[in-house]
Parts: sequence; C-alpha cells; structure tokens
Amino acid sequence: MAAHRVTTLASRWEARNAGNWFTNSVLGGIVGGIMFAMFEMVMSAILNGRDAFFVPLRMIGGIVLGQQALSPAYSLAGAAVVGITLHLALSVLFGVIFGAGATMLPSLARASRALLLAGASYGVMLWLVNFYVIAPAAGWNWFPDQSNEAVQFMAHAFIFGLGSGVCYNRLVMQRSWFR
Repeated sequence: MAAHRVTTLASRWEARNAGNWFTNSVLGGIVGGIMFAMFEMVMSAILNGRDAFFVPLRMIGGIVLGQQALSPAYSLAGAAVVGITLHLALSVLFGVIFGAGATMLPSLARASRALLLAGASYGVMLWLVNFYVIAPAAGWNWFPDQSNEAVQFMAHAFIFGLGSGVCYNRLVMQRSWFR
C-alpha cells in the first residue's frame, strides 16, 4: 500500500509538472529575450554612440517592415514596436524549443551544469543559423553585415542561451520558482 501511495504521489507530481515545462519555457524565453535585447541595445550604444541604442530594435523590426526600418527617417516608434513584438515572439518560440529539447533529455535536464552548457550551445547555434543561413536566404543581409560578431556571440551564448538555461533550470528542475 505504501509503495502504491508513493507511486501515486510521484505520478501526480509528474503530471502537474509535465505542463509546467511549457509555461516555464515561455517564461525562460521572455526573460532571456528581454536580457538579450537590453544587452544588444547597450552594446550598440557603447560601440556606436548613443544614437545607435535603438538600432537592434530597428534591425529586428526590419524583418517585417523591410530594410527601410533601419533608416533614421523611418518612424522609430513603428520600428521599435514591431521589433519588440517580433523579438519577444521569437524569444518565446526559441525558449519553448529549448525547453522541449531539455524535457526530452531527462539526463540533461537533471544535470544543472550540462543544462547550462546546452543553453549556451543552443544560443550559439541560434546565432549561426539565424544570421548566416536564414537572414541571407531571406534577404536580411543587415544582420550579418551590420553586427559585431563578438557581441552576437556573447548575446546569444551567454545572455539568451545561458539565461534561458538558468531560467529553465530554476523554474522546472529546481522547482524553487512559480510552483
């Protein structure tokens, strides 16, 4: 009877947390995406002057609005709203993809260091695929042409990828946030 009770409690816990990976992956993507955007904007201003602070949002907005969104003559508010919306949507998507992968590999998800390394590696893979495969194929050449590779590596690996890994680890595996 006691073994059945333990199994039932464990099954309930797993059932309750099975859906949480999705919600927590969304939260991880949002947190990673916000940290990423802020890092990109600050680094853009540091490297290119104060006027370049909003260039990353213009670049992201340009995916939907076209290359004219990069022009200072184009409405900053319009480019920024589209850029923020698209960036957060992609961050959520990429967070959910990472969370799904981590959930399907329980041995990875149980090891915090491995999970963080996987997050950083995932971020680097996102950068390489998005900037050097998808962007040129879609005609968004401003991403590889107008970006600092060291900043992109740091932003994708350590800010988004590692940040998403930390969030996933804390939210799902450590169960210490948002029960």
